[in-house]
Amino acid sequence: MDFLTVVKCMAALALVSLMFWMGLKAKFEDVLSRSKNPKLLAIGCLANFVLVPMFTLGLLHVFSPGSMVSVGLLILAVCPGAPVGLPFVAIARGDVAFAISQMIILSTLSVLFSPLLLGILLNYWFQDDDLVIDYLAVMQTLFLIQILPLGLGFLLHHFTPVFAERSMNTLGIISNLLLIATVILILMAEYETLIRIRFQDWLGMMIMYLGCLGLGWICGGSSRRFRNTFSITTGVRNAAIALVIVSNNFPGTPAVATVVAQSLLGIIGGVIFALFLGAMPDARTSHDS
Repeated sequence: MDFLTVVKCMAALALVSLMFWMGLKAKFEDVLSRSKNPKLLAIGCLANFVLVPMFTLGLLHVFSPGSMVSVGLLILAVCPGAPVGLPFVAIARGDVAFAISQMIILSTLSVLFSPLLLGILLNYWFQDDDLVIDYLAVMQTLFLIQILPLGLGFLLHHFTPVFAERSMNTLGIISNLLLIATVILILMAEYETLIRIRFQDWLGMMIMYLGCLGLGWICGGSSRRFRNTFSITTGVRNAAIALVIVSNNFPGTPAVATVVAQSLLGIIGGVIFALFLGAMPDARTSHDS
């Protein structure tokens, strides 16, 4: 088994573990109660599947990065619902139950919409290039390693709540360690590519992250609690899904390094931003909209 295969397997295993953990963590009554507000759910879908991709396209027009860097950013733009954002929502004093509900819905919809949107964006941006990606295979992969473990975790939590309560913390630690290990392996493999990323591209990635946070903040409305939740769930893109897609379709290219670099910015920035939001004096006293 070569190094690239190991990285692909680690990325897939990390995603399976994260989705199973998210399903195991979800309480049916909490998810159901938060899902009764179609307006908020629709806004979340609008922000993640429409506004973020459009904003990313605008950035590409301004910064004109290399072709594979553009591919990496577009892949991240269509990958919402990052489970690693849940601790950030808690730190920021957002609505964790709503964040879980939204991430479950976004992760489920992404099986269909992420490949579809990626195809539209890549065809638009690379009109004259022969860029090949197997979109059906992407959908099948996302279903197998995202929806199935999510559903299994959800069912186990519903029928065996004691087991879920005892195991979710341990599984959460294991899942995040697997994701960190995957990122470290890719950093080792893509180190030379990472150091060759231009300052202009780094600047574009930073603006993309800040822009996604801003879009989520605006979509959160007047409630500080939902603003905090939306900004983080929109700003932190799903690195696990993006790594699976990019490592299977564009291995050994700057697209992989771009996904890793942007993901690191999202995680580090997510911690800092969540601490800032949580420290704001009125974060405790805001009311739901």
